[in-house]
Amino acid sequence: MNPALITTQDAVDPVFWFILGISGVILLAITATMIWFVIRYRRSRCPEPTSQCDGNLTLEVIWIVVPTIIVLAMFYYGWAGYLALRQVPPDAMEVTATARMWSWDFEYANGRHSDRLYVPVGRPVKVRLLSKDVLHAFFVPAFRIKRDTVPGMENYVWFVADEQGSYDIFCAEYCGVGHADMHTTVEAVPPAEFEEWLAGMSGSQNTEKGRSLLARYGCLGCHSLDGSNLVGPSFKGLGGRQVTVIADGEERVITSDRDYIRRSLIAPGVAVVKGYPPVMPSYAGQITGPEVEEMIDYLLRIGQPVKNGESAESEAGLDGAGLARRQGCLGCHSLDGSRKVGPSFKGLFGRERRLEGGRTLIADEAYLTRAIRKPTADVVEGYPPVMPPYPQLRPEEVEAILEWLEGLTE
Repeated sequence: MNPALITTQDAVDPVFWFILGISGVILLAITATMIWFVIRYRRSRCPEPTSQCDGNLTLEVIWIVVPTIIVLAMFYYGWAGYLALRQVPPDAMEVTATARMWSWDFEYANGRHSDRLYVPVGRPVKVRLLSKDVLHAFFVPAFRIKRDTVPGMENYVWFVADEQGSYDIFCAEYCGVGHADMHTTVEAVPPAEFEEWLAGMSGSQNTEKGRSLLARYGCLGCHSLDGSNLVGPSFKGLGGRQVTVIADGEERVITSDRDYIRRSLIAPGVAVVKGYPPVMPSYAGQITGPEVEEMIDYLLRIGQPVKNGESAESEAGLDGAGLARRQGCLGCHSLDGSRKVGPSFKGLFGRERRLEGGRTLIADEAYLTRAIRKPTADVVEGYPPVMPPYPQLRPEEVEAILEWLEGLTE
């Protein structure tokens, strides 16, 4: 990090301590003077006023000049700190933060999105602030920054994360019933790790590579990605699934974890899924170790719940979880079953829902599509009718979101 760089903490903290120190000194001085006057001029000692003093020029000059100097000093340091907060270093990395009821979406220069703000340690970061609906405020206490996000107007803040860690981001402007849930974090990581994350080496690019490897080795000719049965079982929802297999002539129930998938690639005849023919060839010696791990990473992600804002891939190649995050859905709907502004997404697909007025229906594709296009048509009982419609979503995007929701099982 540049040692000459004045960070936002450097700009704000001295001003805060200066004003706090001056206020403390004045408080003590006034309190001490008041106590001295109470003791020195108490009624029992001076029952009748005897002072004939009409004025004291020295005191009058002191209590005019000294407070003026103090106030001007406060103004100077405050103004200098404000300028430091508004003057962005020329080498700052730029990120766009879009606020909406009730979530944050961060977009990077290469088009990558995240619901948490990832930044490299030691590098200045400029955050462009936009709002999709109402007035919000971007507030990161650790970096002493708070700035309004106003609909129709672009604003900005900047900061430097000196140390690796996770720092809270709050909305500091009341923006509706989900205001308290509009919380995320700044994730400060080492520069090399950040570059890997930004390039997608831990995310979507690995997913694409895993799928391309499956296609290259012919796996997708026998295994579907959408849940339908082909020659072999579908890959959708494979990770963590309970599978009944035939091994050594006996039925056993095992968990489809990383070790099981690896064995199925290298020695598929050892444990064959019940109901399917043992026709899969062995890939021992044909697939390298790193390729095997990339394929397993991909298979463990398909049709699974999102974690930390990363998602499984939809059949259409669209990122359903990413779409839901960028449209602000995760600001009102949880992924872990907890209650927020709207019903949780966990286990939503296929569940019976009770609506306002006493009607019930099943949360199938038709209902969920209608909930996205016309959310006030069927409002779930116990929840406010505050969800906006999303007519801008293309049919294939809606389909990707529905496929992702279907994977969020209990």
